[in-house]
Amino acid sequence: MGRRGQFVAWRGRLPGMDAVMAESSHHFPRHMHDQYGIGLIDRGSQKSASGRGPVEAGAGDVITVNPGEVHDGSPIGDHGRAWRMLYFDPALMREAIGDIREGGSATFEIAEPVVRDSRVAGLFASLFQSLTGDATDVDGLRREEALLMLLAHIPGAAAERSAILPAIGLAREHIDSDPIAPVSLSDLAGMTGLSRFQVVRGFARATGMTAYAYVMQRRLQLSRRHIAGGMALAEAAAAGGFADQSHMTRLFVRSYGISPGAYAAARVS
Repeated sequence: MGRRGQFVAWRGRLPGMDAVMAESSHHFPRHMHDQYGIGLIDRGSQKSASGRGPVEAGAGDVITVNPGEVHDGSPIGDHGRAWRMLYFDPALMREAIGDIREGGSATFEIAEPVVRDSRVAGLFASLFQSLTGDATDVDGLRREEALLMLLAHIPGAAAERSAILPAIGLAREHIDSDPIAPVSLSDLAGMTGLSRFQVVRGFARATGMTAYAYVMQRRLQLSRRHIAGGMALAEAAAAGGFADQSHMTRLFVRSYGISPGAYAAARVS
Protein backbone atom coordinates (compact mmCIF):
# COMPACT_ATOMS: atom_id res chain seq x y z
CA MET A 1 0.00 0.00 0.00
CA GLY A 2 2.29 2.71 -1.21
CA ARG A 3 -0.29 5.40 -2.10
CA ARG A 4 -2.07 7.69 0.29
CA GLY A 5 -5.83 7.61 0.17
CA GLN A 6 -5.90 3.91 -0.67
CA PHE A 7 -8.63 1.67 0.76
CA VAL A 8 -9.02 -2.06 0.15
CA ALA A 9 -12.04 -3.99 1.44
CA TRP A 10 -12.87 -7.69 1.81
CA ARG A 11 -16.35 -9.02 2.45
CA GLY A 12 -17.96 -12.43 2.85
CA ARG A 13 -15.12 -14.63 4.16
CA LEU A 14 -16.96 -14.83 7.47
CA PRO A 15 -20.65 -13.83 7.49
CA GLY A 16 -21.23 -10.71 9.54
CA MET A 17 -17.69 -9.36 9.19
CA ASP A 18 -15.99 -6.86 6.88
CA ALA A 19 -12.25 -6.16 6.62
CA VAL A 20 -10.65 -2.90 5.49
CA MET A 21 -7.02 -1.93 4.98
CA ALA A 22 -6.33 1.77 4.52
CA GLU A 23 -3.61 4.37 4.18
CA SER A 24 -4.73 7.98 4.29
CA SER A 25 -4.05 11.48 5.54
CA HIS A 26 -7.80 12.21 5.43
CA HIS A 27 -9.50 14.01 8.34
CA PHE A 28 -12.71 12.05 8.97
CA PRO A 29 -15.62 14.19 10.28
CA ARG A 30 -17.90 13.04 13.08
CA HIS A 31 -19.75 9.91 11.99
CA MET A 32 -20.88 6.53 13.32
CA HIS A 33 -21.16 2.88 12.29
CA ASP A 34 -23.87 0.31 12.88
CA GLN A 35 -21.18 -2.31 13.58
CA TYR A 36 -18.51 -2.89 16.18
CA GLY A 37 -15.05 -1.95 14.93
CA ILE A 38 -11.68 -3.28 16.04
CA GLY A 39 -8.52 -2.19 14.25
CA LEU A 40 -4.76 -1.86 14.38
CA ILE A 41 -2.63 1.18 13.55
CA ASP A 42 0.23 -0.08 11.36
CA ARG A 43 2.03 3.20 10.72
CA GLY A 44 1.76 6.78 11.91
CA SER A 45 -0.69 7.98 14.54
CA GLN A 46 -4.08 9.60 14.89
CA LYS A 47 -6.30 11.46 17.31
CA SER A 48 -10.03 11.13 17.61
CA ALA A 49 -13.00 12.18 19.70
CA SER A 50 -15.14 9.22 20.70
CA GLY A 51 -18.09 8.54 22.94
CA ARG A 52 -15.53 7.37 25.49
CA GLY A 53 -13.47 10.56 25.41
CA PRO A 54 -10.63 12.02 23.29
CA VAL A 55 -7.87 9.55 22.46
CA GLU A 56 -4.61 9.24 20.57
CA ALA A 57 -3.34 6.01 19.01
CA GLY A 58 -0.04 5.14 17.34
CA ALA A 59 1.59 2.26 15.54
CA GLY A 60 0.92 -1.03 17.30
CA ASP A 61 -2.16 0.22 19.15
CA VAL A 62 -5.53 -1.51 18.80
CA ILE A 63 -8.44 0.88 18.25
CA THR A 64 -12.14 0.15 18.85
CA VAL A 65 -15.58 1.62 18.28
CA ASN A 66 -19.05 0.54 19.38
CA PRO A 67 -22.19 0.60 17.18
CA GLY A 68 -23.80 4.03 17.16
CA GLU A 69 -20.79 5.70 18.77
CA VAL A 70 -20.11 9.10 17.23
CA HIS A 71 -16.41 9.61 16.51
CA ASP A 72 -13.99 11.32 14.18
CA GLY A 73 -10.36 10.78 13.20
CA SER A 74 -7.39 12.91 12.16
CA PRO A 75 -3.74 12.07 11.52
CA ILE A 76 -1.09 13.42 13.86
CA GLY A 77 1.60 15.06 11.76
CA ASP A 78 1.90 15.42 8.01
CA HIS A 79 2.48 11.83 6.93
CA GLY A 80 -0.93 10.27 7.39
CA ARG A 81 -1.39 6.84 8.89
CA ALA A 82 -1.99 3.27 7.81
CA TRP A 83 -4.40 0.96 9.57
CA ARG A 84 -6.48 -2.17 9.30
CA MET A 85 -10.04 -2.53 10.59
CA LEU A 86 -12.49 -5.35 11.15
CA TYR A 87 -16.19 -4.57 11.45
CA PHE A 88 -18.53 -6.98 13.25
CA ASP A 89 -22.31 -7.10 12.90
CA PRO A 90 -23.96 -6.89 16.35
CA ALA A 91 -25.61 -10.30 15.87
CA LEU A 92 -22.22 -11.93 15.25
CA MET A 93 -20.78 -10.17 18.30
CA ARG A 94 -23.66 -11.32 20.52
CA GLU A 95 -23.20 -14.91 19.39
CA ALA A 96 -19.44 -14.82 19.97
CA ILE A 97 -19.65 -13.07 23.36
CA GLY A 98 -22.34 -15.54 24.44
CA ASP A 99 -19.93 -18.37 23.62
CA ILE A 100 -17.04 -16.70 25.43
CA ARG A 101 -19.15 -16.11 28.52
CA GLU A 102 -20.38 -19.70 28.33
CA GLY A 103 -24.07 -18.93 28.44
CA GLY A 104 -23.80 -15.64 30.34
CA SER A 105 -25.07 -12.29 29.14
CA ALA A 106 -24.12 -11.49 25.55
CA THR A 107 -24.72 -7.75 26.03
CA PHE A 108 -21.38 -6.09 25.38
CA GLU A 109 -19.84 -2.66 24.99
CA ILE A 110 -16.14 -2.24 24.36
CA ALA A 111 -14.95 -0.07 27.23
CA GLU A 112 -11.53 1.04 25.97
CA PRO A 113 -11.15 3.01 22.72
CA VAL A 114 -7.43 2.19 22.58
CA VAL A 115 -5.88 -1.10 23.75
CA ARG A 116 -2.10 -1.10 24.13
CA ASP A 117 -1.42 -4.81 24.36
CA SER A 118 0.91 -6.65 21.97
CA ARG A 119 -0.98 -9.91 22.44
CA VAL A 120 -4.27 -8.33 21.39
CA ALA A 121 -2.50 -6.75 18.41
CA GLY A 122 -1.14 -10.17 17.43
CA LEU A 123 -4.56 -11.80 17.74
CA PHE A 124 -6.05 -9.06 15.57
CA ALA A 125 -3.35 -9.57 12.93
CA SER A 126 -4.02 -13.32 12.92
CA LEU A 127 -7.75 -12.85 12.38
CA PHE A 128 -7.22 -10.21 9.71
CA GLN A 129 -4.81 -12.48 7.82
CA SER A 130 -7.24 -15.40 8.00
CA LEU A 131 -9.93 -13.20 6.44
CA THR A 132 -7.83 -11.63 3.70
CA GLY A 133 -5.31 -14.33 2.77
CA ASP A 134 -5.71 -17.32 0.50
CA ALA A 135 -8.52 -19.59 1.69
CA THR A 136 -8.37 -23.37 2.15
CA ASP A 137 -11.00 -25.82 3.32
CA VAL A 138 -9.89 -25.55 6.99
CA ASP A 139 -9.67 -21.77 7.04
CA GLY A 140 -13.23 -21.57 8.34
CA LEU A 141 -12.00 -23.29 11.51
CA ARG A 142 -9.00 -20.95 11.66
CA ARG A 143 -11.20 -17.86 11.29
CA GLU A 144 -13.64 -18.98 13.99
CA GLU A 145 -10.78 -19.64 16.40
CA ALA A 146 -9.07 -16.35 15.64
CA LEU A 147 -12.33 -14.42 16.08
CA LEU A 148 -13.08 -15.91 19.49
CA MET A 149 -9.50 -15.56 20.72
CA LEU A 150 -9.39 -11.89 19.75
CA LEU A 151 -12.75 -11.04 21.30
CA ALA A 152 -11.91 -12.97 24.47
CA HIS A 153 -8.95 -10.64 25.04
CA ILE A 154 -10.85 -7.41 24.44
CA PRO A 155 -11.21 -5.88 27.93
CA GLY A 156 -14.42 -6.95 29.63
CA ALA A 157 -15.39 -9.78 27.28
CA ALA A 158 -13.91 -12.87 28.92
CA ALA A 159 -15.76 -15.36 31.11
CA GLU A 160 -14.44 -16.95 34.27
CA ARG A 161 -11.88 -19.65 33.60
CA SER A 162 -12.95 -23.27 33.99
CA ALA A 163 -11.12 -26.57 34.19
CA ILE A 164 -10.02 -28.53 31.12
CA LEU A 165 -12.99 -30.54 29.93
CA PRO A 166 -12.72 -34.27 29.11
CA ALA A 167 -15.03 -33.66 26.15
CA ILE A 168 -12.03 -32.23 24.28
CA GLY A 169 -10.93 -35.85 23.86
CA LEU A 170 -13.99 -36.45 21.68
CA ALA A 171 -13.01 -33.56 19.43
CA ARG A 172 -9.47 -34.90 19.10
CA GLU A 173 -10.74 -38.36 18.25
CA HIS A 174 -13.00 -36.92 15.58
CA ILE A 175 -10.09 -35.09 13.94
CA ASP A 176 -7.77 -38.09 14.29
CA SER A 177 -10.30 -40.38 12.61
CA ASP A 178 -10.24 -38.38 9.35
CA PRO A 179 -7.73 -35.48 9.35
CA ILE A 180 -8.55 -34.37 5.80
CA ALA A 181 -12.30 -34.02 6.39
CA PRO A 182 -13.60 -30.43 6.61
CA VAL A 183 -14.35 -29.43 10.20
CA SER A 184 -15.59 -26.28 11.90
CA LEU A 185 -15.75 -25.10 15.49
CA SER A 186 -19.50 -25.49 15.33
CA ASP A 187 -19.02 -29.17 14.37
CA LEU A 188 -16.66 -29.75 17.31
CA ALA A 189 -18.93 -27.86 19.69
CA GLY A 190 -21.98 -29.85 18.60
CA MET A 191 -20.37 -33.23 19.12
CA THR A 192 -18.89 -32.35 22.51
CA GLY A 193 -21.75 -30.32 23.98
CA LEU A 194 -19.39 -27.38 24.56
CA SER A 195 -19.54 -23.81 23.35
CA ARG A 196 -17.22 -22.86 20.51
CA PHE A 197 -15.04 -20.86 22.90
CA GLN A 198 -14.83 -23.79 25.33
CA VAL A 199 -13.51 -25.85 22.42
CA VAL A 200 -10.93 -23.18 21.55
CA ARG A 201 -9.74 -22.78 25.13
CA GLY A 202 -9.95 -26.47 26.03
CA PHE A 203 -8.03 -27.53 22.93
CA ALA A 204 -5.23 -25.11 23.69
CA ARG A 205 -4.97 -26.32 27.28
CA ALA A 206 -5.16 -30.01 26.41
CA THR A 207 -2.80 -30.02 23.42
CA GLY A 208 -0.80 -26.81 23.56
CA MET A 209 -2.18 -25.73 20.18
CA THR A 210 -5.43 -24.58 18.62
CA ALA A 211 -7.78 -26.98 16.89
CA TYR A 212 -6.74 -25.49 13.54
CA ALA A 213 -3.05 -26.08 14.29
CA TYR A 214 -3.87 -29.61 15.46
CA VAL A 215 -5.69 -30.39 12.19
CA MET A 216 -2.74 -29.07 10.19
CA GLN A 217 -0.28 -31.18 12.18
CA ARG A 218 -2.36 -34.30 11.62
CA ARG A 219 -2.52 -33.55 7.90
CA LEU A 220 1.22 -32.96 7.83
CA GLN A 221 1.87 -36.29 9.52
CA LEU A 222 -0.34 -37.99 6.96
CA SER A 223 1.54 -36.37 4.06
CA ARG A 224 4.87 -37.28 5.65
CA ARG A 225 3.86 -40.94 5.81
CA HIS A 226 2.86 -40.84 2.13
CA ILE A 227 6.23 -39.31 1.20
CA ALA A 228 8.03 -41.95 3.23
CA GLY A 229 6.12 -44.54 1.25
CA GLY A 230 7.39 -43.15 -2.03
CA MET A 231 4.44 -41.01 -3.13
CA ALA A 232 5.23 -37.98 -5.30
CA LEU A 233 5.24 -34.70 -3.39
CA ALA A 234 2.25 -33.16 -5.17
CA GLU A 235 0.24 -36.32 -4.62
CA ALA A 236 1.28 -36.51 -0.98
CA ALA A 237 0.12 -32.91 -0.46
CA ALA A 238 -3.29 -33.68 -1.99
CA ALA A 239 -3.61 -36.94 -0.05
CA GLY A 240 -2.83 -35.04 3.14
CA GLY A 241 -5.61 -32.55 2.51
CA PHE A 242 -3.45 -29.56 1.60
CA ALA A 243 -4.64 -27.02 -0.94
CA ASP A 244 -1.39 -27.34 -2.86
CA GLN A 245 2.20 -28.55 -2.58
CA SER A 246 3.54 -25.15 -1.52
CA HIS A 247 1.21 -25.06 1.50
CA MET A 248 2.45 -28.47 2.60
CA THR A 249 6.07 -27.45 1.98
CA ARG A 250 5.83 -24.31 4.15
CA LEU A 251 4.41 -26.24 7.09
CA PHE A 252 6.80 -29.16 6.55
CA VAL A 253 9.87 -26.93 6.70
CA ARG A 254 8.55 -25.02 9.71
CA SER A 255 7.76 -28.22 11.62
CA TYR A 256 10.63 -30.51 10.62
CA GLY A 257 13.40 -28.16 9.56
CA ILE A 258 13.86 -29.75 6.12
CA SER A 259 11.92 -29.61 2.88
CA PRO A 260 9.68 -32.46 1.71
CA GLY A 261 12.08 -32.99 -1.21
CA ALA A 262 15.05 -33.37 1.14
CA TYR A 263 13.04 -35.75 3.31
CA ALA A 264 12.11 -37.84 0.28
CA ALA A 265 15.76 -38.00 -0.80
CA ALA A 266 16.89 -38.97 2.70
CA ARG A 267 14.33 -41.77 2.71
CA VAL A 268 16.23 -43.67 0.02
CA SER A 269 19.81 -42.71 0.88
